[in-house]
Amino acid sequence: MREYAAYDGLGLAELVKKRAVSPVELLDAAIERIERHNGALNAVVYKAYDEARASASAALSDGPFQGVPFLIKDLGLKVKGWPRTSGSRFAEVTADDHDSELVKRYRAAGVVLAGKTNTPEFGIPGVTTSARLGPCRNPWNADHISGGSSGGAASAVAAGMAPLAHASDGLGSIRIPAACCGLVGLKTTRDRNPNGADDADRAIGFSVDHVVSRTVRDSAAMLDATGYPEPGSPFAYPQKERPYLEDVARGPGKLRIAWSSETASGVPLDADVQTALERTAETLRALGHDVREEGLGIDYRLLYRAQGLVSAGNFAAGMKRWIERKGREPGDDIEGLARRAYEAGKKISGQEAMWGWQQLRLMNRQILQRFETWDVWLTPVMITPPPRVDYLDTLMEDLKEFDKRQSRTFGFTPPFNMTGQPSMALPLAQSSAGLPIGMMFTGRYGDEGTLFRLAGQLEKEMPWTQRKPKHWD
Repeated sequence: MREYAAYDGLGLAELVKKRAVSPVELLDAAIERIERHNGALNAVVYKAYDEARASASAALSDGPFQGVPFLIKDLGLKVKGWPRTSGSRFAEVTADDHDSELVKRYRAAGVVLAGKTNTPEFGIPGVTTSARLGPCRNPWNADHISGGSSGGAASAVAAGMAPLAHASDGLGSIRIPAACCGLVGLKTTRDRNPNGADDADRAIGFSVDHVVSRTVRDSAAMLDATGYPEPGSPFAYPQKERPYLEDVARGPGKLRIAWSSETASGVPLDADVQTALERTAETLRALGHDVREEGLGIDYRLLYRAQGLVSAGNFAAGMKRWIERKGREPGDDIEGLARRAYEAGKKISGQEAMWGWQQLRLMNRQILQRFETWDVWLTPVMITPPPRVDYLDTLMEDLKEFDKRQSRTFGFTPPFNMTGQPSMALPLAQSSAGLPIGMMFTGRYGDEGTLFRLAGQLEKEMPWTQRKPKHWD
């Protein structure tokens, strides 16, 4: 099917339902694109072509994405019979013995699972590279990063290998790759999608799963398909007003939108990013929204100090589980970032970890109170356009320098993993060098509906799907 990549996921599923094309033909088209582009991008790191052909040939679930090729990030989620590396030489699993709850829901949505996508070790940094899986590159320019930690998913979707793919976000890992690769990326409200009974590593609640996609409606439809209550979950399920796919087609009304260029590090925005932010604010004002410049007004140093204690303690606890499973401590088979996080986490006392939790709770209240007067807060996703791969190298010896470089590149996404609010990246601009620039829209807790309505409006007003990366044809 030569025009495969021209369709989004819902568009392909509609062709299947009309019997204009078969799921096997769609899979063959996806495989052809993977084989054509993956050598340059390293986005897909496990290929399950034979199993996918068997699934595509069998009776598929009559879901909204029936017959659509789909990819799973190689971190967190389990697929029965598939290996799982977490981007690590230490934490490899030969074959998982069951599907995670979210994978079951993806299958119920009708997708055909075709393989797994690249991720950095344990999903730690905002760039996708590791000694285990190698660097993932950006389809717009392969010398530049695809973002992290869902960089493989974003690279694959941007290159047309699949119309949408699973991704996860712990401090920005859906939104950053979406911004780098010119995609839609929603970090959902905490617990909107199921975490599953065996997902101990997400005890702190920062991480969520969803997808990256080329269109807003694909993101909405997949969340409609997967985001319903999980039996036995100990957390309250955030209610929604209507199906999100309906929200995409509805006008958002007049919203109160605050915007800001303030960065946690104090580093000024790249000129192209600043221009894109101001243009977005002007467009929103022209659409009739109440738009004003206003920041979060929080002590970012205090916020990240508290988050660092909590995250390090959680990582060390997760490593303890891996050590119990492996029967040994990690040696030189974990990388510098993971080693540093593990050693730091082991030194944190219970008192320090709980102080971190207490401080986060206080600061989360402070952030959430800002949304009593805002409907949406607008910022860029990143401080700069996607930098070169060799600028953000997770394997560099000087990790303090790596930290500095990350702080000059990222910094807007993490607070909303802590508060649990929905936060969406939209590909509204490009740099002077032709690289994508993403804008981030954050809504009230549980209010994905407003974000989908606004995103639907902006997709019409500032369309992006006509722009194509170098690694497309």
